[in-house]
Amino acid sequence: MDSGERTLQHRYDTVERADRFYDQQVIDRLNPRMCEFLARQEMMFVATANRAGDCDSTFRAGPPGFVHVLDEHTVAWPEYRGNGVHASLGNITENPHVGLLFIDFVRDVIGLHVNGEAEIVPAEALRDLDGETVPGRRPERWVRVRVDEAYIHCGKHIPRLAPRERDRAWGTDDVRRKGGDYFGVQTDRCEA
Repeated sequence: MDSGERTLQHRYDTVERADRFYDQQVIDRLNPRMCEFLARQEMMFVATANRAGDCDSTFRAGPPGFVHVLDEHTVAWPEYRGNGVHASLGNITENPHVGLLFIDFVRDVIGLHVNGEAEIVPAEALRDLDGETVPGRRPERWVRVRVDEAYIHCGKHIPRLAPRERDRAWGTDDVRRKGGDYFGVQTDRCEA
């Protein structure tokens, strides 16, 4: 347990509440209901930090079950060709600790945290998973995570969303289809 976490529990008098949460909600593996939940998920948020503690948070998506449960202690997700920055993967090479957050906004309106240690593995290492999970794309590599802890993210503030059909441009390099300069970064640079 994180010492900073425990320090604040004492400072803010939440030790009893926190202990109840640890005892009732946190486990060191994925149970069958968690595995079923992951098999339905189409997105996740990934948190990483480099050795200096500089953080990155990113989003990954794919067809339901794109994050594979290899066993109760291991999950893996495919990495496809992207923008070439490799912020999250770069962090993993320096600091393997990752936090994965899965939120079901549609059906269950609940979340699942999966924290553990990640490693980048070649696509060939998980050849049996190396099918075309995203139309027209094959993984360049995989990220495999050994689960240290898994626990609920309570649904009381998660909004219920309704999915809408849309054409997903999986694997496109078309700048416009990827969002273009939505935030005006190029404009800002020109004005600076």
